[in-house]
Amino acid sequence: MSPALSAALADWLDTERALKGAAENTITAYRADVAGFLSFMTTHQGDTLGLAPIARISVTDMRSWMAHERGAGVGARSLARKLSAVKTFYRWLSRREGFEPTAVLSTRSPKYTRKLPRPLAEDAARAMIDTVELQARDGWIAARDVAVVTLLYGCGLRISEALSLTGADYPLPQPLRITGKGGKERIVPVIAAARDAVADYVQLCPYPAEADAPLFRGARGGALNARLIQKVVAQSRMQLGLPATATPHAMRHSFATHLLNKGGDLRAIQELLGHASLSTTQAYTAVDTARLLEVYQAAHPKA
Repeated sequence: MSPALSAALADWLDTERALKGAAENTITAYRADVAGFLSFMTTHQGDTLGLAPIARISVTDMRSWMAHERGAGVGARSLARKLSAVKTFYRWLSRREGFEPTAVLSTRSPKYTRKLPRPLAEDAARAMIDTVELQARDGWIAARDVAVVTLLYGCGLRISEALSLTGADYPLPQPLRITGKGGKERIVPVIAAARDAVADYVQLCPYPAEADAPLFRGARGGALNARLIQKVVAQSRMQLGLPATATPHAMRHSFATHLLNKGGDLRAIQELLGHASLSTTQAYTAVDTARLLEVYQAAHPKA
């Protein structure tokens, strides 16, 4: 692509980061998705792609790109994500450059069935935490893994959020302030079991809980890699005979589902999970229609 188009892409990413607070993982995905699209269009049109040619992309060009992606094995859900990134970029670029983006913005997203998360049963979630403790030979590493998984289930944290805690967060306050996706902050109550699990780990850990260092350390003292937690959970689920869906993120799903089953308010659970949309919470908690109606009738002032 031309230097001007490359600069425009960089400017857009800076805008998403600075003004909209997009997380670095989101920026990385945006960059890859839009750069891949522009790379295809360069090859498709047989010439260097600049600001003028990109403004003339047609509906036919868009169909060719989508057909290429599907032919390369890109699933409907992934293609919908790529198209969303391209549309967001085009909407911004068209306002800046003053061209009509209808051909791109009118492109229909492929339909896909949203996969509902599969939370663990309450006894399986407890068994997972107990079994995680048996996977490591070193006592402090076993305590570390238990502490992380307990935070996922007991507080509904994402694994990235748990691993982002530093020594400054210890001892865990009540409540805990978490910075989640997109830099959004939320307040999360910390149950006694989670606080105790973290305290047990810190007491056994050979590395001090320094304010500017990761709270959860790897064997050599560096930041704990999320893959190690994924691995220990995978080992535990095989021992317990649980399905492949029993992942670290499933513990977060279980947190939300079990709260809802105990009568928790859907809006409150939304806040605890840090979801911008209530529909996202409904998917995470695998809420059925009957349960939604029950919550609605109990909460609505005119019910």
